[in-house]
Amino acid sequence: MKLAIVGGGSTYTPELIDGFSRLRDVLPLTEIALVDTDPRRLELVSGVSRRMLARAGHPAKLLATTDLIAGVEGADAVLIQLRVGGQDARESDETWPHEVGCIGQETTGPGGLAKALRTVPLVLSIADTVKKYAKPDAWIVDFTNPVGIVTRSLLQAGHRAVGLCNVAIGFQRRFANTLGVEPDKVELGHVGLNHLTWERSIRVDGQDRLPGLLQNTVGELADEVELPAALLSQLGVVPSYYLRYYYAHDEVLHEQLHNESRAAAVRAIENELLGIYADESVDTKPAILEKRGGAFYSEAAVQVLALMRGDQDISRVVNLRNDGSLPFLPDDHVIEVPAKYIDGKFVAEPIDALPDDISGLISAVAGYERLALDAAINGGRDRVLRAMRAHPLVLQHDRAEKLTDRLMAANASFLEWA
Repeated sequence: MKLAIVGGGSTYTPELIDGFSRLRDVLPLTEIALVDTDPRRLELVSGVSRRMLARAGHPAKLLATTDLIAGVEGADAVLIQLRVGGQDARESDETWPHEVGCIGQETTGPGGLAKALRTVPLVLSIADTVKKYAKPDAWIVDFTNPVGIVTRSLLQAGHRAVGLCNVAIGFQRRFANTLGVEPDKVELGHVGLNHLTWERSIRVDGQDRLPGLLQNTVGELADEVELPAALLSQLGVVPSYYLRYYYAHDEVLHEQLHNESRAAAVRAIENELLGIYADESVDTKPAILEKRGGAFYSEAAVQVLALMRGDQDISRVVNLRNDGSLPFLPDDHVIEVPAKYIDGKFVAEPIDALPDDISGLISAVAGYERLALDAAINGGRDRVLRAMRAHPLVLQHDRAEKLTDRLMAANASFLEWA
């Protein structure tokens, strides 16, 4: 099996290589192609990746190239992990919304809209190349944020694609550790949109362990997602960390205004990692990579790729078409839920009806996402303004006008129509 990784010069990549090495029996790769537009990063990341494969005795051939066609040609699957504009664009996303009293975040709120506008056109262009040169039945696995919007753009354009995020597998591993069971014993009732999800059940051997955890360890769970214990108790679910931007917006904004941006912290970690990767004696995943984010990313990728081979009859949390799973959303919207791979496609597991407060927030963010995708594909300030105003963290027209102006000024070099 040949896997192409577009954005292969990412400092995340050795996390993937480590997972591929450890889980080779689950996913027998014969070739890994790292594709990136940055020759320096590609050289450093591919170098340490080759050494890691050699140390593990993994037989896969590793190709490093700046040529997209050469990288994806003949691929069985293509994983896309891009950050258009790098950490500089991310830092911009995390700061200019502050001028108008909104949180700054790269996937949620005004900053998430900016990232979608930069990212969707490039990913669609890459996908067209994949369709032309990869194998006819090749899958695109999207790990590029905002995953829900990007995945919907791919599906809307007719590509064979699925979205992937590490939030669910992170919860699975943490709950498994708490309950003292193997991770695959834990089945999550994970539901929502990418970066807007709730854990409604935690089943082990058919028994829902969530009520007991909420009763006995609600303080610990609340601390982990940085939300009030009373909120978790009232909801009866565990929200993902990203719900902080909604349930505790003003608190998060205060923190952001007084602390270093996440982009600045990640930039420092990346620079340190690239220095480590340059050391030709390094042939294992550096411990500092855990601070980069993306915990369990490699395991999630391996699990989904293994499903596509038809090797497992098990549910995995992915981003896929709604197709009636959440009846209050259009069929073509992309949701993040457990799904099985059946007859060559991902099929969502049945979902119990959601309470009004959760379904209402999902509906509002989904409406914004559809407008954001329209703006990303068709351009125009008016479309950007409509999407901005629709986001639940914005809403006010005057605020949306100011945020739209700042978004377009900060991203002028990326938006051909601006």
